[in-house]
Amino acid sequence: MSLGESLDVLLEDNHCLALNKPCGWPTTHFDGKEETFDRLAKSYLKEKHGKPGNVFLGIVHRLDKPVSGAILFARTSKAAARLSEQFRENAVEKTYWAVVEGNFGGDALAGTFEDWLRHDDDAARVEVVDRGAVGAKHALLHYEIRRRHGGLALLELRPQTGRKHQLRVQLASRGFPIHGDRKYGSPHTLGHGIGLHARSLTFLHPVRHDPVTVTAEVPPLWRSRFAYLLVPGASR
Repeated sequence: MSLGESLDVLLEDNHCLALNKPCGWPTTHFDGKEETFDRLAKSYLKEKHGKPGNVFLGIVHRLDKPVSGAILFARTSKAAARLSEQFRENAVEKTYWAVVEGNFGGDALAGTFEDWLRHDDDAARVEVVDRGAVGAKHALLHYEIRRRHGGLALLELRPQTGRKHQLRVQLASRGFPIHGDRKYGSPHTLGHGIGLHARSLTFLHPVRHDPVTVTAEVPPLWRSRFAYLLVPGASR
């Protein structure tokens, strides 16, 4: 099987490459020891286009290793600069699906979480802190409940800020950890991942400047583990 057949390609042109990242893959490498998704994407481009030398691939944002879903790469330095700026300015509309544990939301079907977050380097995790705390960063997250069943809830999340582990921490700090996210309090496992999926990205094309939306299907494991939450038209 070729790489093209094994990868779920959401969008490809001369400037952009969007893929559906499986859970368990780090986006990019830091020490070069671990196989990473950007290397896989480079190998795909090299194979498809028969490029003899190094393949340029710009990293414009990241997904945590246990998170699946839509991820965008740039194929030129100009596209990388323009897309990176959109992510820095929070101009990219990001939609996530999350399966959380507990009786989430009560009677409210939508709302907003606002917190101040700080990364604890020693513990390698993020925590909610007071607004005036040293190193605190503002985090804003909008949510909508799509389905509830059996002590789980499927949420659609739209982060207005892009903080490290933001969605995982904001939900867990309120007693609703993401299913399988043992780092932030879930007692369960979910294969190599957690119940967090980057469902879609909407951005301005770096050359044409028109809005583009890419949408990623949920992992196959979700279809069996969370079948009742994913049924169209099911009751909230």
